[in-house]
Amino acid sequence: MTSTSSLPETSVPAGSIEPAQIGQEQGIEALKDIAYGSIAGALGKVLEYPFDTVKVRLQSQPLHLPPLYTGAVDCFRQSLLADGIYGLYRGISAPLAGAAIETSSLFFSYRVAQKLLLAVANRPKEDGSREEKLSLGGLVACGAASGAFTSLLLTPIELVKCQMQVPLSSSTVVERSRPGIFAVISSIFRHRGLSGFWRGQLGTLIRETGGCAAWFGSYEGVTEFFRRWNARGSDSQRPAIIETEALPIWQQLCGGAAAGMSYNFLFFPADTIKSRMQTEDVNPVDMTGKGSKKRETFWENGKSLWKQQGIKGMYRGCGITVARSAPSSGVIFAVYETLKSRF
Repeated sequence: MTSTSSLPETSVPAGSIEPAQIGQEQGIEALKDIAYGSIAGALGKVLEYPFDTVKVRLQSQPLHLPPLYTGAVDCFRQSLLADGIYGLYRGISAPLAGAAIETSSLFFSYRVAQKLLLAVANRPKEDGSREEKLSLGGLVACGAASGAFTSLLLTPIELVKCQMQVPLSSSTVVERSRPGIFAVISSIFRHRGLSGFWRGQLGTLIRETGGCAAWFGSYEGVTEFFRRWNARGSDSQRPAIIETEALPIWQQLCGGAAAGMSYNFLFFPADTIKSRMQTEDVNPVDMTGKGSKKRETFWENGKSLWKQQGIKGMYRGCGITVARSAPSSGVIFAVYETLKSRF
């Protein structure tokens, strides 16, 4: 796939391709999206996970107590002293699977959204073909639709991830053993039921819908800039050829880096509130929920955070998140595009 905005060839006379062949080609494309997206997402998650752990720990600090960490560097230091490098990768199994599901779902649903929008918005030409490219605005809309769909799959995975990343409450005299992933899943289901796995769904929906619109939009905008830049001084045939060529790896990395930074910065407050909601059963209260205060809604949680810490609290952990998102997102797009163009 030379560009995430390019689609399988459709400018052929109607009836020249059998429906079964079209279905087979679309099925192959879907499998590629899932496979290549899974690989790219997993690699990106391994690269970024220690930084994500620090981000969640900064976000989930109690409002009415002195901060546990003075900043990202201090959080790294304390985490390494307490648990070593293992502590920073604790709970990675759930998000590793989640990253594979998320990224494959994003690329798959993004392509499907493009096809649907093209089918609805574009009238057939005289030869029966349709326009194959959307405007940047159309691609942003497809990115938003992709993020909204993916949020439903992502919330339960992030709930388990966040509860495993935060340090346990020290309110008890006897140190409790850390629960494993299956213990966390069992506790959530036992105390909150099936719907409990979607705690923080609104925050995920806001973050993914807006964030993925920015993610794909930024990537498409940067890659379009590079395509025009690469075509400078070319003959009349060269621009058309460049449009179908894979960009150099460094340009794909730049596009992915811009995408990752815009995704994480623009809707970071929604992610902060979501993380607080998803970790409230672990820190500062026991996972059983005994003695915990009334569970606040997304808006109530955001209001409380704003009253206590203002805009600074909303963006706590943003710096390290944006910094780690640049290489991580760059790797995701570069790996996905490379696999798509070669296989």
